[in-house]
Amino acid sequence: MADIDKTLSTGTTTLAIVCKDGLVLAADKRATAGYMIANKKTEKIQQIADTMVITMAGTVSDAQLLTKLIKAELQLKKIRTGRENTVKEAANLLANMVYGNIRRMSMIPGIAHFILGGSDESGNYIYDIYPDGSLSQIDDYISSGSGSVMAFGVLETLYSKNLTVADGVDLAIKALNAAMQRDIASGNGAMVVTVTKDGVKTVFDQDIEGYLKHK
Repeated sequence: MADIDKTLSTGTTTLAIVCKDGLVLAADKRATAGYMIANKKTEKIQQIADTMVITMAGTVSDAQLLTKLIKAELQLKKIRTGRENTVKEAANLLANMVYGNIRRMSMIPGIAHFILGGSDESGNYIYDIYPDGSLSQIDDYISSGSGSVMAFGVLETLYSKNLTVADGVDLAIKALNAAMQRDIASGNGAMVVTVTKDGVKTVFDQDIEGYLKHK
């Protein structure tokens, strides 16, 4: 039987912020297996369409598989309909996948939590897709993963409806820093991505090495 404590997990702090001129999504880079750091350079933000990205938390295998599936399904849907997918359509499709995933019989729980951020002709949107398949539209900010408690404290204190994307990037890094200082499953660096009318852009990508230096 699988040892659930050693199942590869992203541990994780991921977050998304709604700004007046776009969206900011951010995540740390540490993946854990129980108390061991299994990977120090995990990319927890993935682009799934030209103007859409997701952050992932939970069991790595499930998160990776569902990411591949949603990319393929959105591309197929675009071909079949002859038009671009809306963010709401993508969020509903992914939520359905997550709903089916966690209810599938398995020796390892299929836990995957996504935050989807995207832009379409009607605006910029963030959706929280919880591991049970529930779907919520977010109009300010959201965080997921083991470090979300610390991140929420920073976001609650400093968030404003008038934030620009540039301000949102600064806030995202502050929230991630707070989480990485106190959550053992978050760390080793961070990535921050913006979604605006100009598309998806990685604006911050930094690895952190934890070696002691002595002359």
